Amino acid sequence: MVRVRDLDPSASPLDYYGSELRQLREEAGLKQSQLGDIVFCTGSLIGQIETARKVPTRDFSERVDVALETRGVFSRLVGLVLRSQLPAWFQAYAEMEAKAAYISTFQPQLVYGLLQTEEYARAVLGVRKGGDLDARVAARMDRQRLLDRENPPLMWVVMSEAVLYQQIGGREVMRNQLAHLLALKEREWVQVQILPFEAGAHAGLPGSFTLLRFDDDPDLVYTEDFVQGHMTANPQALREGSLRYDHLQAAALSVEDSAARIARVMEERYGHQPVPDGRAVA
Repeated sequence: MVRVRDLDPSASPLDYYGSELRQLREEAGLKQSQLGDIVFCTGSLIGQIETARKVPTRDFSERVDVALETRGVFSRLVGLVLRSQLPAWFQAYAEMEAKAAYISTFQPQLVYGLLQTEEYARAVLGVRKGGDLDARVAARMDRQRLLDRENPPLMWVVMSEAVLYQQIGGREVMRNQLAHLLALKEREWVQVQILPFEAGAHAGLPGSFTLLRFDDDPDLVYTEDFVQGHMTANPQALREGSLRYDHLQAAALSVEDSAARIARVMEERYGHQPVPDGRAVA
């Protein structure tokens, strides 16, 4: 078993968080079980977080801040902790994504990460075993906080119609995910277009890519392979990415027709359907 005294607070954001939690809890004169009772969790969970064996959630951090009167210390730290749970090669992109003023992306297989529901993200991330799945899901969902900022980035997402049919996590998960995409109409800074099957060959056949534009930094284009991501500010790559994206937007359904297509697939493929004995299944 890992002993708290053996942990190095400088080893990682998670270790630092754990050491701070232990120190401030002890300064408050609370045992792990007592703090657990206050923040509605077990003393065992407090111990696991203090020994860097469990990744804290944002909700947990906010409750601990209130319980220990820490003026938001853990609410600020948890962002660093969750970002550290992202793959090392992805962390630089996540930092730039959070700074972007405009995000445009093409996704041929999956709903874009910033638009995924928690259940959909869990199904996607759960394909590969190993690591703390809860932590990886929490890290992905925490990235979405940028959409709730006072000045969120403008976002334009083009997705292949195949994304709507690729059943990730089961029928209910897909129905909720498509409903979430439709609900994004309430956010005028997020626009979703569907590239229909009838578009045939298109400029996105080589794969997914994302363009990031900034107010004060050079624009970037980001691509991924099965090993890692690649981010570049090369002018020729940006020119090619922008041209391909323009072609994809032109070939895609309008935002209004895209919403209609999503709604149709949601009802026809994932709606409530009767079974032979007369019962209904979701």
